[in-house]
Amino acid sequence: MFDIVCYSFFYLSHAAVQKDVFLSLALFPLMGLYIQQQVIRALEDKKQILITFKKESHGDAIAASLAFKLFVESLGKKAHIASDGFILDERFSFLKGATSISPSLGNLHQFLITMDISKNGLANLKYDIKDEKLRLFITPKNGFYTKDMVRTSQTEFKYDAIVTLDTPSLTSLGSIYAHNEEFFFKTPLINIDHKASNELFGHINLVDIPASTTSEILYELLSSYKPELITTDIATALLTGIIAGTNSFKEKKVRPHTLAIASKLVELGADRSHIIAQLYQTKSISTFKLWGTALSHLTYDSVYGIISTTLTRDDFVRTGATTHELSAIIDELISFSPDAKIILVLYENPNEAIGNIHGMLKVIPNVHATETMKKYAAEGDEDDATFSISGKNLKEVEEEILSHLKEVITS
Repeated sequence: MFDIVCYSFFYLSHAAVQKDVFLSLALFPLMGLYIQQQVIRALEDKKQILITFKKESHGDAIAASLAFKLFVESLGKKAHIASDGFILDERFSFLKGATSISPSLGNLHQFLITMDISKNGLANLKYDIKDEKLRLFITPKNGFYTKDMVRTSQTEFKYDAIVTLDTPSLTSLGSIYAHNEEFFFKTPLINIDHKASNELFGHINLVDIPASTTSEILYELLSSYKPELITTDIATALLTGIIAGTNSFKEKKVRPHTLAIASKLVELGADRSHIIAQLYQTKSISTFKLWGTALSHLTYDSVYGIISTTLTRDDFVRTGATTHELSAIIDELISFSPDAKIILVLYENPNEAIGNIHGMLKVIPNVHATETMKKYAAEGDEDDATFSISGKNLKEVEEEILSHLKEVITS
């Protein structure tokens, strides 16, 4: 019944028509309520839930996933969060369960060997590995075993449901999806997001385009089901997601409804001052040093609204910073230059060979980050994109990318 309901209602014949359906959520609240109910019903009988989000994601996805995990566990279910290559940004370490997010999915099922011992019993069981082959030595109490007594099989998938948060497409999940396509094909998938670029890949798609963050969509989902289960820890995670996703309510997409939800979360125990202190006022010495270096290399093109900076491998070594601190630098650049349309950071990874330049692009609405950098095989969504260029030095890449961006803006 689950698949029939989801496909017959949500999967229309054309992607453009699907997007029209979800764009209409703002105009038809009852449709949004119906989809929320479908999400709840789809999860009611599930016992093990995988929560995942796009590779190289940021605060909104991290905080929303932790809030959802806590909520699901309060219902007596088990949940696990995994994101390809995930390394926790220290700014979010104060959230409950933050260290539990895994960088890979691990084994989804087990290979099972079953033997009928009802007639012969079992005296001893041993194993060894020889020539990279597992050997089992099974000794019966009486008589002997035959190969007809042995059966092999594969257990069911470890998880019986998947929830993706703040994720535009399955491919953006990286190896989590690429190495487990059969699992994603056979397992009920709920897709929760607020981005217009979302490909509506779920069996159920709770995609609210006008929303500022995924965390506020999640709040509405949880509060419509069992508001009494929204604890202080859950409220804190959701408000953190909203603050991080809107750069402390400074982004243009913030709507009055976002502020109303933030106020409700404060009433539920979330400490806004503490969250802001953790995200924006608590930085390591290495981050401060890297921020100072980024400022010293900063250029601003007021005609095109482009702010850019470069960081060499020597900059990372000298400051003691790592590339994982760059997301904080991006946030600072946005606050530092509210009139900028595009934020560009180009850097050399000190842990890689010379000749590979990485880029991070953050755009203000009306420019699509990943589409803008499609020429460079960028990954991301409409707001953020990451890319790499090999065989050129930092200065050459800077000149090339800035030229490309100006061409895109004027075309």
